[in-house]
Amino acid sequence: MTKLFEPAQAGDIALANRIVMAPLTRNRSPGAIPNNLNAAYYEQRASAGLIVTEGTPVSQQGQGYADVPGLYKQEAIDGWKAVTDSVHKAGGKIVAQIWHVGRISHTSLQPHGGQPVAPSPIKANSKTYIINDDGTGSFAETSEPREISLQEIPVILEDYRTGARAAIDAGFDGVEIHAANGYLIDQFLKSGTNQRTDAYGGSIENRARFLLEVVDTVTKEIGAGRTGIRLSPVTPANDIFEADPQPLFDYVASELGGRGLAFVHVIEGATGGPRDFKQGDKPFDYDALKAAYTNAGGKGLWIANNGYDRDSAIAATESGKVDAVAFGKAFISNPDLVHRLKENAALNEPNQQTFYGGGAEGYTDYPALG
Repeated sequence: MTKLFEPAQAGDIALANRIVMAPLTRNRSPGAIPNNLNAAYYEQRASAGLIVTEGTPVSQQGQGYADVPGLYKQEAIDGWKAVTDSVHKAGGKIVAQIWHVGRISHTSLQPHGGQPVAPSPIKANSKTYIINDDGTGSFAETSEPREISLQEIPVILEDYRTGARAAIDAGFDGVEIHAANGYLIDQFLKSGTNQRTDAYGGSIENRARFLLEVVDTVTKEIGAGRTGIRLSPVTPANDIFEADPQPLFDYVASELGGRGLAFVHVIEGATGGPRDFKQGDKPFDYDALKAAYTNAGGKGLWIANNGYDRDSAIAATESGKVDAVAFGKAFISNPDLVHRLKENAALNEPNQQTFYGGGAEGYTDYPALG
């Protein structure tokens, strides 16, 4: 037995092993309501030490893609309850990734067909997934955003609070705050998308203010021991850019260290791409990032993600460099990934054609070993 397969504690959440299912958008929840197919999909993967759900918007304004499940309708909370019940009956632990996409949206998805919101009115060179008038789904350019006013920020913080409470009401073991991949919190953090001149823009402390207010709002509502966060210091996902990410994220990590979170989940490199990707002049130092967190008193589980395989995950956990490793695509095509990694068995290859949208094919029909 290596450390990867040993139990771990993430705040108030006990994990059977250190293999985490990363959040994976699958676009299979019409009307933003989880369904029986979603419940079967997550139940199949309940042997993960922890499942982090696909991104789950805390409001309609936070919705950026068609057919992703939300947390802002009672029917959605009821749908999620069936999912969490299925996972718990199978012995698993599951947290909801709570999400606001900011500018990565389309007017057709927004309340009353309005503009998406962002820290600054800068359009993303990115695409989103919408449902056309004839019922077919397709990718479309994101819409022009408008700048969030100071008066709107408390409203969005309240959406995070109610979203976190809804997740607990739906039976989740906790939440992961989505602060990664070029969505709203990341847009506030990074200078390429934040050109504000008020208390939320300019300095590192100001650009990190919204993230920390979200964290404090959520932890006050459901407890720090049930709250984690996901960060992506250098990813270019969704047209996001930061010229000097190290001091920014070292500051964020040091601030998170004193807040008693259950876990910090870090995407290393470009999301779904090269692990050595960098923004700015210097390679990013993930060891320094973790040190900033632990030196500030951080005791939450440190979860690494992006491009890990069995050998690198075992090496990273054995060395103490990380506490757990999150796998994405491997969990899509291997519902029994934990068993396969333990046995050093071959993995099913994922079918990329069925990643987004559709039904059971490429979703719940991947075979387990034997």
